[in-house]
Amino acid sequence: MADIRRGLIIVNTGPGKGKTTAAMGTALRAVGQGMRVLMLQFIKGSWHYGELDAVQAFGDNFIMKQMGRGFVKVGAEKPDPEDVRLVEEAWREGEQAIISGEWDLVILDEINYAISYGMLDPLEVAEGLKKKPEMVHVILTGRNAHPAIVELADTVTEMRQVKHAYEKGVMAQRGIEY
Repeated sequence: MADIRRGLIIVNTGPGKGKTTAAMGTALRAVGQGMRVLMLQFIKGSWHYGELDAVQAFGDNFIMKQMGRGFVKVGAEKPDPEDVRLVEEAWREGEQAIISGEWDLVILDEINYAISYGMLDPLEVAEGLKKKPEMVHVILTGRNAHPAIVELADTVTEMRQVKHAYEKGVMAQRGIEY
């Protein structure tokens, strides 16, 4: 087997917990190897998460930006046009960051949700990913990864929930879920 080195497209998807957490673990590993990491959070924006404070210790080597307003309406209702605008803006910034080559790893956190909610065109994202420089890694997180994204990806991991504390009435825990 050849020893091929190139930037990977990685998808963390599925109904289980840990998609963003796994991406952050990879980011931590990358920073430890002297790499520069940008994480754009497509939906998150209204809450304060512990990771926002933690990444400050890495200075310019790990930048995290919340690009949304928080929870978005889904289902029968169409997403709020402002949320759609913010998602589109986040994608433009993400695509530019990937193409720029300034970052070794770009994490598009919860982009799969934005696509599955009809807020972002999956084929546009796939075309943008195809333009990435050879050594740039990209991680896309969120449930319901679109088949076009899965097909393009090098590695796809599906988190499957076996059980969750929430089912027993245990609320989200500081330092664990946020």
